[in-house]
Amino acid sequence: MDLGIAGRWAVVCAASKGLGKGCAAALAREGVNVVINARGEAALNQTADELRALRADIEVRCVAGDVTQDEVRQALLDACPQVDILVNNAGGPPPGDFRDWERADWLAALDANMLAPIALMRATVDGMAERGFGRVVNITSAAVKAPIDVLGLSNGARSGLTGFVAGLARQSRLASRNVTLNNLLPGPFDTDRLRSAFKAPGQRESRLRGIPAGRFGSADEFGAFCAFLCSAHAGYMTGQNVLLDGGGYPGTF
Repeated sequence: MDLGIAGRWAVVCAASKGLGKGCAAALAREGVNVVINARGEAALNQTADELRALRADIEVRCVAGDVTQDEVRQALLDACPQVDILVNNAGGPPPGDFRDWERADWLAALDANMLAPIALMRATVDGMAERGFGRVVNITSAAVKAPIDVLGLSNGARSGLTGFVAGLARQSRLASRNVTLNNLLPGPFDTDRLRSAFKAPGQRESRLRGIPAGRFGSADEFGAFCAFLCSAHAGYMTGQNVLLDGGGYPGTF
């Protein structure tokens, strides 16, 4: 299927590895020019070279830095001639007990997982509407659907973003102008972050037993789904939270 987005420009955050890289690669394969961001410059430049190798006819630009910082977000936007597609992504805050978290911990979680994505949406969605095309995909977490007790910082910050997007996506001046905003909720995917969480023998096997698909997801298949949400064919889907977890969530709704 031709997704109808060749020649568009995308900003992809946290794109040097994992799910963000999977999304950037899927868009690149569709002929989308990408501006990618991550904090680590070396890994980011390596990913950029890999993306350029996928298609000779696309442009790949890099902006290294922490996207919670105003100047980094501005540099990211300045590097993109026009933002047709925005993929917001950030690593989740650390687990723990809420009794141990101070105000600074909450503010850091909100900055990374709620406020920075909102700032990038604020800077881009009206331009999308003026041009008659825009796609925003926020990578959040399956914990938005089924909260995990030790991930309170993530549960709170990502749920705040989810509620905000639910309202913004339904503004008629965006939805009627072919601008969609959706959230992708990943369950366990085979990334460095997941692998680093397996510290004791048997943890991996135990986690697999809770996934009906019998495996962890891959960054490539996650990216392919993201690319479809960014496509010309997805204009009637907005304000949705799409759970990709191999069937792990046990509910009907």
